[in-house]
Amino acid sequence: MMDSAITVRYARAIFFLAKEKNQLNSLRNDADLISELSNNSPEFNWLLKNPVIRTSEKIRLMGIIFEGKTNELTQNFLTLVTRNKREVYIPTIFRNIQSLIRQEKNIKAVTITTAQPLDKEIFEKAEKILTSEFGTEVELTGRVNRNILGGMVLRVDDKQYDNSLITRLKKMKQELLKANL
Repeated sequence: MMDSAITVRYARAIFFLAKEKNQLNSLRNDADLISELSNNSPEFNWLLKNPVIRTSEKIRLMGIIFEGKTNELTQNFLTLVTRNKREVYIPTIFRNIQSLIRQEKNIKAVTITTAQPLDKEIFEKAEKILTSEFGTEVELTGRVNRNILGGMVLRVDDKQYDNSLITRLKKMKQELLKANL
């Protein structure tokens, strides 16, 4: 079975169960927490991927890590995934859960990439403008990529608007080369 099929199947299973039990908001918080931990903790990822650590020990450690931070449904789900020897897929499963919840609640996932970090005031203003523009809740994420030199790249769901300085310079170069021909 393909990795993506595994992660989508598990994500859909807990998503529909949480929806049935009216626990989508709680699942959303848990998915955000687990995704954040997966993105920022090499130790957590090491725990998930380490074949030497027994399944029972992984379950015990995850219980300690998430005790009081996630709901019972999520805790039971993590135990099930780990018992089925699919714990390496937990980060991807929870990214898929986040995507399903965004679709369900009509939330736009927006990433703004700039050459310098945006200060809090500008970030909040951008979030307000995007929320107004789309007429729905926006999950705005800021990224820094010094290679774009200036301007910004805005990614909304699966569409990208590139207004970076590096892209504008490349376009200008192409136009100058065409003009010389």
